[in-house]
Amino acid sequence: MSSYISKYKAIDFFCSGGGMSYGMQQAGIKILAGIDFDKNCEETYKANIKGAEFIHADVFDLKEQELEEKLSIKKNDDNLVLIGCSPCQYWSIIYTKEKGDRANKGKNLLKEFHRFVRYFNPGYVVVENVPGVLRRKEESGLEEFIKWLENGENKYKVHFKVHEVSEYGVPQHRQRFTLIANRVTDKELEPEKKQGKKLTVRDVLGEKNGFPRIEAGHKDNSVFMHTTAGLEGINIKRLKLTEKDGGTRLAYADSELAPKCHKNKQDGFKDTYGRMWWDRPSPTITTRFISISNGRFGHPEEDRAISLREGATLQTFPKNYVFKTNSIGAAAKMIGNAVPPEYAKRVGLSIINNSSNGTI
Repeated sequence: MSSYISKYKAIDFFCSGGGMSYGMQQAGIKILAGIDFDKNCEETYKANIKGAEFIHADVFDLKEQELEEKLSIKKNDDNLVLIGCSPCQYWSIIYTKEKGDRANKGKNLLKEFHRFVRYFNPGYVVVENVPGVLRRKEESGLEEFIKWLENGENKYKVHFKVHEVSEYGVPQHRQRFTLIANRVTDKELEPEKKQGKKLTVRDVLGEKNGFPRIEAGHKDNSVFMHTTAGLEGINIKRLKLTEKDGGTRLAYADSELAPKCHKNKQDGFKDTYGRMWWDRPSPTITTRFISISNGRFGHPEEDRAISLREGATLQTFPKNYVFKTNSIGAAAKMIGNAVPPEYAKRVGLSIINNSSNGTI
């Protein structure tokens, strides 16, 4: 947005490629800075989140006073929003021991974020994560954090719940834990739902929506990045047999094309190697959405996985959002890990519309 309709400003901890920051900007909240340890997301963040500073820092090492001085922010500011969407691998249902070394340290990121909230005492706090952070709220530090928000000196009004983002204007099934804490009024703030029918894959993808037909392995070197991963011949044969619009691996379960683990099996997990449906929201866009072997990521009609831009569109990134990387895997990771901007916008609107404060 070129101008902001309110006096709210925010700092986005663990900002990654900027999904949360972008959505908050669209709601009308000025983003002062995004903070992330991953320098690979810096160019993408700076290219899309206009007017915001990117702070490359490890939150474990970052000091409250250092941030205070760097951004010239004040304590006890009713119009300040602190956002903490920490990496969620440790709390994910697909967490594995192999991820452990990378994720174990990340399980304490919420506790570090709590340190900054205590210091600055902002008017609003937003936390977004996988549902697992709530299921294991004691271990994640969430239980202690909520108790402090509700019962501390300033007594925030706290909303925390697992939301289905397809109810908020995102054409994707994706469950996310969301916390919005407000100490300015006594209102419990929730993301603003989208009225009417849910958006589906057909509403945003396909030729009529600007996605020309392409084949597996197509490379798009433009900023549009309508790029797809290559497929081995056997996987192309599998997709050709898979029924259009929601077909599954059962189409070839009894043939020599079936992977050994699926051979002659009519039950079990059917999403891998499957196609999306045109008239339903997509499945959750993960960091592996470019691979048909990692979920129902086959195009509803074409014999390929969805492209980088199609995945970004299902995440509600605008088509002019630039992902600054030459690696298809790095781009997919940035897209899959993101907070859908449209959902972030609806979180931001709940703050903007908290009518007793921050008048437009």
